[in-house]
Amino acid sequence: MCGIVGYVGSATPGQRPLEVLVEGLRRLEYRGYDSAGVAVVTPEGLVSAKKAGKLSNLLEELDARHLPAGTAGIGHTRWATHGGPTDANAHPHLADGGRLALIHNGIIENFHSLKRELAETGVTFHSETDTEVVAHLLARAYDDAENLTEAMRATVTRLEGAFTLLAIHADQPGEVVGARRNSPLVIGLGVGENFLGSDVSAFIAQTREAMEMGQDQIVTITASEVHVIDADGHAVEPKRYTVDWDAAVAVKGGFSTFMDKEIHDQPQAVADTLLGRAGEDGRLELDEMRISEAVLRSVDKIIVIACGTAAYAGHVAKYAIEHWCRIPVEVELAHEFRYRDPVLTEKTLVVAISQSGETMDTIMAVRHAREQGAKVLAIVNTHGSTIPRESDAVLYTHAGPEVAVASTKAFLAQITACYLLGLYLAQLRGNKFPDEIREDLAQLHAMPEKIQRVVDNEEQVRAVARSMKDERTVLFLGRHVGFPVALEGALKLKELAYIHAEGFAAGELKHGPIALIEEGQPVFVIVPSPRGRDALHAKVISNIQEVRARGARTLVIAEDGDDAVVPFADEIFRIPQTPTLLAPLVSVVPLQIFASALATAKGLDVDQPRNLAKSVTVE
Repeated sequence: MCGIVGYVGSATPGQRPLEVLVEGLRRLEYRGYDSAGVAVVTPEGLVSAKKAGKLSNLLEELDARHLPAGTAGIGHTRWATHGGPTDANAHPHLADGGRLALIHNGIIENFHSLKRELAETGVTFHSETDTEVVAHLLARAYDDAENLTEAMRATVTRLEGAFTLLAIHADQPGEVVGARRNSPLVIGLGVGENFLGSDVSAFIAQTREAMEMGQDQIVTITASEVHVIDADGHAVEPKRYTVDWDAAVAVKGGFSTFMDKEIHDQPQAVADTLLGRAGEDGRLELDEMRISEAVLRSVDKIIVIACGTAAYAGHVAKYAIEHWCRIPVEVELAHEFRYRDPVLTEKTLVVAISQSGETMDTIMAVRHAREQGAKVLAIVNTHGSTIPRESDAVLYTHAGPEVAVASTKAFLAQITACYLLGLYLAQLRGNKFPDEIREDLAQLHAMPEKIQRVVDNEEQVRAVARSMKDERTVLFLGRHVGFPVALEGALKLKELAYIHAEGFAAGELKHGPIALIEEGQPVFVIVPSPRGRDALHAKVISNIQEVRARGARTLVIAEDGDDAVVPFADEIFRIPQTPTLLAPLVSVVPLQIFASALATAKGLDVDQPRNLAKSVTVE
């Protein structure tokens, strides 16, 4: 998730283009803060500036090096996917002798083959990004078409994946051309000027008049006109609308909190984490897999180290990896790991999970594991952070920046990455046939749509949450992969609503926790699919009956079509039918919504709960 902004104004060069780009990037920095850059078309040609790090680094560069007046420009704030956060990998990327500039949000899945093709013709690359590949492809198409719009149309036909692209060329000083596929792009309409942005916050300070961009459409803006065509070159009339949010809400995509926005981002976060993971032969390929295949085949134990929500993602991973790979998996809290003298060998694979990549407890555990001779694979959301740099391999989640302290989309992306790791190991070790891997991947690729269906039905959950704002304690029960979901549901409620909440393995209920049940006690129950292990489903139904018989108010998360829960549920939150191991990707979403809505009903700060920080950088 990167932030992009484009602008075209008066034919008389001025500082307005740069001012609009910088203001847009300020409002888009929540979408990425690994690097930032701008490119402007001036009478002297195209000029650009870019710097790694936060936007402030770019602003210092622009203060020290004043760019000449221009007529049009593009700006980018980056959340690194291909290539770390460096000056060279920052956008814009230049081609055609510096006469063309391109910025990009998304992931180009087939960039390896395109890069080889270009390299064979003598193209030299100066970055590690997939974006630079597209810039050179676009430059080659421009040589043939001598028209930036047609060159963009020819280029996108060769791209696989998700992307928003914006480009400018020195030969067309009054135009910005954009394209989108599975990635957002909106048009802002001004008077004597027009805008493009990854969302309306890019131009909300300039105009509230906007137009929607459809899938696989290409847009060309000038100071006075907007032209949109489809993939076949036919003219399209985009839908026009007026933005009725204020500037602060616009940054949050129209949602009242970043957490609510990030809950709605989850289908895209899962989809993006899955992008580009299969090679041309259909086999799984992971990111920086610097551990040899021979070593991975010899692994006889996996230890997942993480804290908080990331640890619950590790618990889900345990069920999937053990089932698919038949390798024993332990899940350890990172802050306890090195103090208990863990048993590690050269055949142990340690998987470190962290959203920020800077969690100090996990960093220290990684260092201890490597000192003991184990290999470490990091699952993180932040390029260039400490944990992937100190690990032997890294699998990046592509959730984009997560602003709210309580993790939502990073959690789902972490679970998705763990599934990819499990399937990769199963492929490598021969535990699964290629057609089984393909089937599992197909089921994974179906999950974003299922998550979206749960999010779309959020009002039922929110209404229940509002009715419970005065509750003092809530319990959560689950079995199998539903157990870590119960733990995560309780954690979210503690973090946000400041009330007592506990998650239990449902089978443990009769061994003590059932003493907590009294009249009216709310109990969430995550019910496994009846299409999975019949005995497991039946036992959870029994657990619901046990607590309800003692006066509990039962709030049940169950699959569509599961009628067995109806007689014993006071409230049923339906989720789509899903393979058992993948169910946490949908079953946790109502619990996230519930915690957010209950905290809101209590008048609490959902994005910045008390006493908590986004990244815990002390041990």
